[in-house]
Amino acid sequence: MASDARIAMAWDLFQKAYKLQMQGDLEMAIELYRQSIALHPTAEAHTFLGWTFRFQGRLEEAIAECRRAIEVDPALGNPYNDIGAYLIELGKPEEAVEWLEKATVSRRYESYHFPWYNLGRAYMLLEMYGKARACFINALEIEPGYEPAEEALARVKKMIQ
Repeated sequence: MASDARIAMAWDLFQKAYKLQMQGDLEMAIELYRQSIALHPTAEAHTFLGWTFRFQGRLEEAIAECRRAIEVDPALGNPYNDIGAYLIELGKPEEAVEWLEKATVSRRYESYHFPWYNLGRAYMLLEMYGKARACFINALEIEPGYEPAEEALARVKKMIQ
């Protein structure tokens, strides 16, 4: 199969997998993400496969897929953020910080407010409230009105007073 055709087919499978994931059909989404990756590995497909695993509570597998995404394209910020968020869920905020910091400076990311918000969450858990406050403010400067960051900033302000 020609390279362009493989890429187009992989992209089509990725889009179908995403739709299924959003509809809650996680097993079929996983299958289609894997087929997409087999045809043409992309950082996005690995990242979204990881996200699907996360919805199933399979956090270690989710992290492994994000690591694969980084191998494919180290410039994409999403997998760094996702690893950080998954580590927070696993109760490892100190390990999350490094990954989230990388996400905030990644070259390719459409939603930089997410890693700033998650970095603030990690700092809150580490009781580093001043750093957490700065992160939530950064998230809100990027995405004004982002409710989770607004709520977290209000909580941290109460803790600092």
